Amino acid sequence: MDDIDRQILTILAMDARISLKALSAQAGLSSPSTSERLRRLEENGAIQGYTLNINLQSIGYSFQSLVRIKPLPGMLKKVELILQQIPEVIECDKVTGEDCFIARLVSRSMDQLDQVLNKLAEHAQCNTSIVKNTPVKRRLPPLA
Repeated sequence: MDDIDRQILTILAMDARISLKALSAQAGLSSPSTSERLRRLEENGAIQGYTLNINLQSIGYSFQSLVRIKPLPGMLKKVELILQQIPEVIECDKVTGEDCFIARLVSRSMDQLDQVLNKLAEHAQCNTSIVKNTPVKRRLPPLA
């Protein structure tokens, strides 16, 4: 990966819907050269996909929660399967330390949050924190 590839990734991180023509102009390349670089970045896994960011409150999800999850003995795989099947779990990491999972969960109400957490109650201990705001949105790390 060279400086031009890093520049392309930075531009795409700001606007993944940018046209090839505009991307090429900003990167200082021809459209075919830019297209070839994009193809290589996709093939080598640097670009894994293009995403859509949705304002969750605008579609009715008033609450976001971070849930630390510690499965009960012998329940690790079961808890992982349950988490994968809960649509309100929008992101989940398997982590080291005292807890095994940290999940980001959305809900329309506290009642719905309780209903979702109840699906885990007999299989794991959960510690839930409500997200007040997100001062640092997901972003690229330094590419150099």
